[in-house]
Amino acid sequence: MIYNPIVDEELLRKTDEPLDHPWFRPGKPPVILGVGRLAKEKDFPTLIRAFALVRKERPARLMILGEGEERPNLEALVRELGLEEDVALPGFVDNLYKYMKRAAVFVLSSLWEGLPTVLIKAMALGTPVVATDCPSGPAEILEGGKWGCLVPPGDPKALAKAILNTLEGGMSPVEAVTNVHKRFSVGSIVEQYLKVLGVS
Repeated sequence: MIYNPIVDEELLRKTDEPLDHPWFRPGKPPVILGVGRLAKEKDFPTLIRAFALVRKERPARLMILGEGEERPNLEALVRELGLEEDVALPGFVDNLYKYMKRAAVFVLSSLWEGLPTVLIKAMALGTPVVATDCPSGPAEILEGGKWGCLVPPGDPKALAKAILNTLEGGMSPVEAVTNVHKRFSVGSIVEQYLKVLGVS
């Protein structure tokens, strides 16, 4: 099987754009990042509940980039948990990769996925990742948890524990970066096609 090319020069170039957001300034609490349409399958309520547990243990902030029909429910949950000062839902942004590069942890909290390219891109940028072991994609990308924490879907306690472990430096992203570039970069995919075609 040959994957679609996901890691390219444009992705890496976009991370160099400046990010003028107070949460990402030096000395500020770490930012946990979620990305995706605000829809039921992304299960951002579990991420918000997990973040509430993380906040009981240490200072941190949660930012979820994206827009969708679940926004009112998510905003209500944030208020219910008293997290208004530490959770932001800015909607769509022109360049999510500059946020992704600077996040302390990228979290995929989905109930189901296809092949979650945002997870691959976060890994390619060197951002530590936590993902639900949902059908399908995350376990394959993370090779059973080798390159990032995998937790059961819909489990805020397990997700919070994985986030805390990752914030404490439980896994170095350096080897993950090398691995994901090898599997998903344009150059690597081209080489694989050439080999299959007998050209290489």
